[in-house]
Amino acid sequence: MHQDYLNASEYIVGLENKFFKSKETSLELLKQLKMVEFENEELLQEIETLKQYIIDLKSRIAVYIPVKNDQIDKRLAEYINNYPDRQKLKIMFMRESEGVYQFGTKRVAVRVDKDRINIRVGGGYLSIDEFLDQYTPPELEKMERNNPMKRFTEKIAVQKTILGKDVRETSPVARALSPEKTSPSKRLTI
Repeated sequence: MHQDYLNASEYIVGLENKFFKSKETSLELLKQLKMVEFENEELLQEIETLKQYIIDLKSRIAVYIPVKNDQIDKRLAEYINNYPDRQKLKIMFMRESEGVYQFGTKRVAVRVDKDRINIRVGGGYLSIDEFLDQYTPPELEKMERNNPMKRFTEKIAVQKTILGKDVRETSPVARALSPEKTSPSKRLTI
């Protein structure tokens, strides 16, 4: 019986050792899990920060980079890059030479007087704010009119209106190459 008691005692000690080691392993795994959770939180915060940077960069549109040693271009770049509502600046100034810029289809002369940007229009000058308010809408309209895809779409719409709904939306080139597919009564040249 004493031997059975010793065997049972050794068995219990063995089980306690296994239990102790499993607890140690569990504790180590919990520590590692806590570290991973902490790192995960840091990464999630970094992701949120990067998302904010992306949103901020998308809202800024393009950045105007001035030509070195051109004071007019530097002042114009400062004005454009700090403009409060960049979405309104739909047409950019393209520098041709010192003080000469292309604004849409319009060539303009720009000068800086006492820290104010002025643009030559006709026989006088307008401030840049007045110039943008006055000349942006017509320049946007010119750009829209000169868009070949818009003209093609408008031509198809007119054809559909005049002839009915069975006009195929093909390019003028494709239609010119295969005139036999369109009956003479359905052809219309605009």
